[in-house]
Amino acid sequence: MGLALAEAHLALATHDVPVGAVVVDASGQVVGRGHNEREASGDPTAHAEVVALRAAAEALGTWRLDGCTLVVTLEPCVMCAGAIMAARVPRLVLGAWDDKAGATGSKWDLVRDPRALHTVEVRPGVRAAECEGLLREFFASRRG
Repeated sequence: MGLALAEAHLALATHDVPVGAVVVDASGQVVGRGHNEREASGDPTAHAEVVALRAAAEALGTWRLDGCTLVVTLEPCVMCAGAIMAARVPRLVLGAWDDKAGATGSKWDLVRDPRALHTVEVRPGVRAAECEGLLREFFASRRG
């Protein structure tokens, strides 16, 4: 989670919401990194998770990320939950819950829906206070 938090801090330079993600392979090596880049790139799909999944797929030479773990500072949204399932990521480690738009256990639970083609093990709450604090500070500064 420390590496994901470091990625989240990088998003601050471009005024993106500070969310960071890393993909770790079965041997524990980081194979993908990402942070929110929507403001920086003008791409509505440039969420930290999608950026990290794309980087991991490129590094591994396959879209199937079997055996990998995605670590992210904020609970993934519906789009990102779909991307996680499409990439066949078996494990998700998350920091803060997203009660407004979360899709991996709070508002919705797409990744553990028994009707889904692929389900994901979810480990929530890792360094949650740090992840929540970073987001709280960001939004407080935006609201004035």
